[in-house]
Parts: sequence; C-alpha cells; structure tokens
Amino acid sequence: MSINKINIWELAEKWLDGSLPTLEKEQISTRLNSDAAFAAEFNEAINLIQSATESGKQKRFRAMLKDIHQQETVAKPEKKAKIYLFSPQMWRTAGVAATVAIMTSTITFWSLKPTINKTESKYNTISREVTGLKIEQAKQLQKQLKLEQDLVDKTKKTNKPSSDVKKTGTGFALTNNGYFVTAYHVIHDENGYGDSVYIQNSEGQYYKASLVTFDAAADVAIMKVDKPGFRFGKGDLPYTFPKTKAGLGTHIYTMGYPTDEIMYSEGYIASRNGFEGDKLQYTLELPAGHGQSGSPLMDSKGNVLGLLTAIGAASEEKTYAVSTNAIVALLHKLPERNLKLPKYAKIAYMSREQQIEKMEDYTIAVKVYKK
Repeated sequence: MSINKINIWELAEKWLDGSLPTLEKEQISTRLNSDAAFAAEFNEAINLIQSATESGKQKRFRAMLKDIHQQETVAKPEKKAKIYLFSPQMWRTAGVAATVAIMTSTITFWSLKPTINKTESKYNTISREVTGLKIEQAKQLQKQLKLEQDLVDKTKKTNKPSSDVKKTGTGFALTNNGYFVTAYHVIHDENGYGDSVYIQNSEGQYYKASLVTFDAAADVAIMKVDKPGFRFGKGDLPYTFPKTKAGLGTHIYTMGYPTDEIMYSEGYIASRNGFEGDKLQYTLELPAGHGQSGSPLMDSKGNVLGLLTAIGAASEEKTYAVSTNAIVALLHKLPERNLKLPKYAKIAYMSREQQIEKMEDYTIAVKVYKK
C-alpha cells in the first residue's frame, strides 16, 4: 500500500470512523511501528481531525483569547499579525479547514499568556524563558551554568547540545522505555517550536526527544526519547495514574526544575476544578515557579494526579494542574502504540524521602533549543 501526504489524511479519517478494511488497518499498524516519520504525521492528522468533532469545547478559549487580545491592544501598539499558511493538499474538506482556525486560536491563547503582565493576569504558564533575564537572574543563571559545566566535566559523556537553551520546563516518564509527558507550552510558543528538544536526567546526561502527540487545549504533550534502548530507571515506573480525580484537601507534592537542580514543594488540593471551573484541572495551594511546567503532581500513595501548567495572579497565590484524565485521554488517541501504564505503585508505602529518591530517576528537565 503506497501512502503519500494526501491520502494520509484520508486514511486518518477512515481510521477514526472505522471504515478501513482489516488488511489496510494491519498495514498501517505495521507502518506506525516501523516508520517514525509516518507515525508523527499520522498522529498529527488524527489530532486535528478529532479536534474538529470537539470544536464546541474551544468556545471558552476563544472568548478568553478575545479578552486577552483586547488587553494587548490597549497596552501595546498594533502589530501586524502573523499568517500561518497550510498546504491545500493537507485538507480535504472545508470542515477540517475550519478546525485549523479553531486550533490556531487555541494555540495563540496559550502562547500569548507569557507576554501578559503577571500582576494583571490570572493565569500564567510556568515554563522558564532563558533569554531576557534581569541582571540578578543572569548572575544566578551564570552560577547554575558553572555548576552544570562542572557536572559535564565529571560525566564526560552528556551529549549536551552546542546551541543555547531558550526555554526550560519539567517532564516525567509514562513508560520506562522513553515515553514522557510535559506541558505543551514548554515546547511551543508564539514563535512555533524550537529547533530541538532535549531532556536532562538527574545524572546530567542529555537525550534528544521528539513529539509524539499533543492536546493544545489541555496543554499536554507526549514525547519520546530518540535513543534506541533508552530507559529512565532500572525497573518499572514506581507510580500509578488513577482513573478518578482526587478529593478536596488531598495532600500533594511535586518535583521539578525551576533551576538546573531538582526542587521539591508540597501543598494540598484547594479545588477539584481549575481555572474558571475547568474540570480537567485542579486548583492547588502549592508553591511553584517558572521552569516547573510539566512537573508531576503526586499524592502520598504514589499516584500521579496530574502535571503543573500555570500559576494565578500574585495576589491569588494559586497553582493550576492538568489532571491525569487529560493525559490518559491523549494516550487513548494514539494508534495502537501499546503504551501500558503501571497498575501498582511501588512507592505507596515508602517514606516521603524514599518516594522522592525513587521519583528523581523518572522526573526530567525539558530543554528547548533554537539557533
């Protein structure tokens, strides 16, 4: 079966509506497991087409985008809008073309938030921009880079990229063979994607990673380390992903990379819903800072409840996290990748110190590079 750019979209539509013959479906499954480039393009088609059926969920985001745009218009001189061109060969129907407009609005909403004055905004994503730092921040960064270089000298083989890092966040493992999750805004902003994305583990080693799939509205991205045979740790993942949301007042903790050193913080669930009542999120009383986007949200029983994405206005002192429901839903959209989440939490009965020690192997810094 010959598959080109045009009929990838046709096949994706038939895959979703169940009209593919069994033989063709088996051929596509084989191609997905053997051809990474095809798998990425096919996943993109699946995501965009599915988004067309969920466009009603985007109304609130479009309204928020309008409010943000009005604020930006008052605060700044009018700027010429960027125009993103999509190849006509990629779209078969006007309905899918309309989906692009909806998703562009959604992605623009997420990318605009970091530019808003944080004393005025109620929702600020928490990836860490490395450019444009204040003097005292630059001095601190210089100190951190020296420590990082010392680590490079010790390990000798870190595979660190030669270009400068532009943005950082955090991620954590979904499987021990390289699949991990982070916040979508860490790897994408108003300027698009970086040239490359790397992870850095607790031992200071760097590994290149590629995007597998994403949900821009939920702010979730699933990625995979490119190195064959890669493993995060020596055994299976020590934590689980519950199917239901945690209760109000649940004590929680997180680990992330606001700097090049992993940092721990703890708190509790303040609301079972998130920003403006978003049911896919939690509202937390939990200290968090830039660089911790994508950090795992843990309870004392070894359950991953979600990932951190944003903080509120300074006066609110709120932190927002996307629940694991959004992560699991995104995994279910992957075409037969056999990603099985762990069913047993090995760290459930460990002390907090022991849990943290185990978690370090599976929590990584996510670094975006752009020349």
